[in-house]
Amino acid sequence: MNKNTSNIKYKFRYAIPMVLLLFCIQSPAQETGITKTSIRIGGVLDIEGQSKGLGLNMRKGILAALKGQLVRGKRIDYLTRNDSYSPPLTIRATESLIDDGIFLMLGNVGTPTAKVSLPLLAKNNVPAVGFFTGAGLLRPGVGNVINYRASYVQETAAVIDSALSSGMDASEICAYVQNDAYGMAGVAGIKQAIASTKGSKHIIKLLNQVLAMEGDNPARNNIGPIGVYQRNTLNSKPGYDSLKNWEKEQKVKCKLIVSVGTYNAIGRFAGYSRYKGDHWIVSAVSFTGANNLKSVLNEFGVTEGVVMTQVVPNLDDDLPILNEAREVLKNDYGYVTLEGFLVGKMLLSALRNIKGEITRENFLSAIEGKRFDLGGVKLNFNNGNQGSKLVTMIYYRNGEYATLNKEDWKQAI
Repeated sequence: MNKNTSNIKYKFRYAIPMVLLLFCIQSPAQETGITKTSIRIGGVLDIEGQSKGLGLNMRKGILAALKGQLVRGKRIDYLTRNDSYSPPLTIRATESLIDDGIFLMLGNVGTPTAKVSLPLLAKNNVPAVGFFTGAGLLRPGVGNVINYRASYVQETAAVIDSALSSGMDASEICAYVQNDAYGMAGVAGIKQAIASTKGSKHIIKLLNQVLAMEGDNPARNNIGPIGVYQRNTLNSKPGYDSLKNWEKEQKVKCKLIVSVGTYNAIGRFAGYSRYKGDHWIVSAVSFTGANNLKSVLNEFGVTEGVVMTQVVPNLDDDLPILNEAREVLKNDYGYVTLEGFLVGKMLLSALRNIKGEITRENFLSAIEGKRFDLGGVKLNFNNGNQGSKLVTMIYYRNGEYATLNKEDWKQAI
């Protein structure tokens, strides 16, 4: 071998790796979850457990919003896993979707489930978007969290403010809640709503005691104007007895029971309290699920006296996005499916607002500090990671829901 041939082989052997290196530098890897034809989105919801009505309807709404939609020629694939509203299952489902390579997580259902999934998503740099919970642990939350809805604090404050302005006394407001982070978000809302009312100092002290308790299902009954039930159980008696004990000890009467729980638990509590002779007004937050709650109330013969807060417009409002939702959802059109639909539309608006490549970083930049108009539903991310503060109220009477008005309060109290 002559010297020239040797030099050519030497240069060729080291030239190929150098070319490959330059190619890798100039061709950045595709963002996780983004393919040539699709954007892979994940969701962990209760679609088999006791609260499956919430997960199934949230998924229906999201799928209706995303159906047939393209972003830069890419379809949106929504991959869902069931967790039966059980945190251990949430962890497994979340890890499975992360391993499958999702771009972000969308529309997850629940507070205790969000509590365990957010750290996993943050660790893997996966944004959490439009979760079906108003808990404070998502405001701002661990990692990159984008909320559509108003908080539970805002929901409970709205119903209590409405009751107080109609003549109810703070001492007549009690609570029946799920004994976990979800329920405690409601207790925090009660505390905030009555903090400035006359004679509430003693009640606030007891609420702080309840909120400070830690662990799995701590003994929160018989402390203050609160009854609790354990998540994924349906026994109303311990919480009901706790409220009756409060009435007896304090020589007061509960008139409004602010409930924070699932539709099966709250519907049964309303039925049980009426069976026992207590015709309390029961309020419920949006997460309870109006349509599913209505079915349970009817099952137990409850035809009136239930107030619900909602974080979407009134269903019969004449807004372009509601008209579209009615058309595509048809018989499935309701409060939960509408929220899913709005969350799906929020995602599409954000994706289409991205400047440059579709990356998680650019996605977040397309939302932070921005305003969106989803066909009449306005979102504003100028003051944090929550787009909407909207809270509406409906009243259940004669087996149907209608917009709440002051006359309803006066008749009830």
